[in-house]
Amino acid sequence: MSKIKIFGLGGLNETGKNMYVVDVDSNIFVFDAGLKYATDKMLGVDYILPDYSYIKEHKENVKGIFLTHGHDSNMGAMADILYEMPDLPVYGTKFTMEILKDDLEESNVVATNLKEVRPHSKLTFGDLVVFPISVTHSIPDSVCYVLYTEDGAIVYTGDFVFDSTVPNCYKTDIGKLAYVGKQGVLCLLSESIYAEKPGHTSPNNRVTQFIKEVFLKSSDRVICTIMTAHIYRVQEILQEATKTKRKVVVMGKNLQNLINRSIDEGYINFDKSKIGDLTNINDKNAVILISDEKEKPFMNLERILRGFDKYIKLKDTDTIFLTEPPYEGIEKRTALIMDEIAMKDVNAISLDAKKHLLHHSSREDLMLMIQLMDPKYYFPVKGEYRHQVKNAEIAERLGYAKENIILKQNGDVATFIDGELVEDFEHIPVDEILIDGKSQGDIGDLVLKDREMLGESGIVIVSCTLDKITKKILAGPEILTRGFVYVKESADLIKETEDICLDVIETNVLLDNKKVDYTKIKNDVRERLGKYFYKETECKPMIITVIQEV
Repeated sequence: MSKIKIFGLGGLNETGKNMYVVDVDSNIFVFDAGLKYATDKMLGVDYILPDYSYIKEHKENVKGIFLTHGHDSNMGAMADILYEMPDLPVYGTKFTMEILKDDLEESNVVATNLKEVRPHSKLTFGDLVVFPISVTHSIPDSVCYVLYTEDGAIVYTGDFVFDSTVPNCYKTDIGKLAYVGKQGVLCLLSESIYAEKPGHTSPNNRVTQFIKEVFLKSSDRVICTIMTAHIYRVQEILQEATKTKRKVVVMGKNLQNLINRSIDEGYINFDKSKIGDLTNINDKNAVILISDEKEKPFMNLERILRGFDKYIKLKDTDTIFLTEPPYEGIEKRTALIMDEIAMKDVNAISLDAKKHLLHHSSREDLMLMIQLMDPKYYFPVKGEYRHQVKNAEIAERLGYAKENIILKQNGDVATFIDGELVEDFEHIPVDEILIDGKSQGDIGDLVLKDREMLGESGIVIVSCTLDKITKKILAGPEILTRGFVYVKESADLIKETEDICLDVIETNVLLDNKKVDYTKIKNDVRERLGKYFYKETECKPMIITVIQEV
């Protein structure tokens, strides 16, 4: 009797932060471990990770984390996970592991159990087998994973499209996919991001002609922003730069290393001698490549726009080209950055999200994958809940009964016993880890709430000095405010604040002038001032009381 549990620690009802767990009789397989970008409302948070406490608690049963490809949404959490569990087994293809090693080196994390896999080579774990199959995405060496169990295969597609024109290092092995489908698939986990879009994604994922037109119509420099590790788009840009006789300048050590390695290993077909250096940065025919960091989309472009970049100074003859269409979650940020560019009176070009698509599967791609796999159960993953619902509708259209289509949110467990889905309503606790800067670990909701309070209502600091022996007030109470009220116009409010604090301190000192309870003083000050401020201003500033003895 076998028991299989499938659930997401991240990636369901959201874009990014993908992390899916398959538990086969307490043998745990984790597929992907990504991050997602924080919104502007998250006040200083750079990116968000899935809470991997479940992995830590069941580490002895974890057979490995299996990475489908090298994008942050699928492997961006690995540095933080391996910082805590450096011996955790991690599997990925050659190019994926090279990107992971760069991330670990940049984060000063040492991992001791990284394992490179080859597509179509079996990985055996007792009676269970994991089989990676090549799929097409915007980065080389992307794979989907097939987990063979005695009740049938469990297939996790990762990100994919069907595109017959891509080079070999991007090609989907349709024959292998069909073979797996013939053997019997218990459950197919398939991405949902483009489930609303009709037709196939290809050829709308290819923008070579559009790039060529941009280069031909631009009379001066072209500054191109690219998503980190979207190698397919880099190849298109380099190819058209060669045809239009432009010199390519790559900015940023990480991007330079990635492109050079991709050329050396044959993932990008380009003559390295045509890559310029900083001496070419102001050439009229220069194509300057800048990438985004995982902490914040368009961070490097913003630095250029605000004049803080050390090397690139904008000219009104420049063209800024956003080479990827806006995706779910950054549409607002894309609009804001386009607005900033317009204020600089610089020509800006971006791709239309309706005409140009990322390398994700649209409706017909999803249908083809379902028909190839012919699964018993279908589990839409990767995307907002509305995307998952649209993906489910695709399966219904192909004849699947609703009870064989699994719609879950993070932590909700789909349980199979002897190959049959049973509804036991089990839920795994899930949360988010908020990362600020390069700090390891969660900054926590309390910190975020403090930042929100400071941003909305400001801060009031009460300072007072007492005599160590007599407990008499020597100085203060002094009131310092930031972001609360304009002091010069609020003299009466500040005076009343001082009187309230003085009354609280004197009252507590009189109770016992030998041993003063400073915690009680701070709590009383916070309570009385909080009520007074809200009554007078309808604001609730953060109140900090500092009392010292001399």
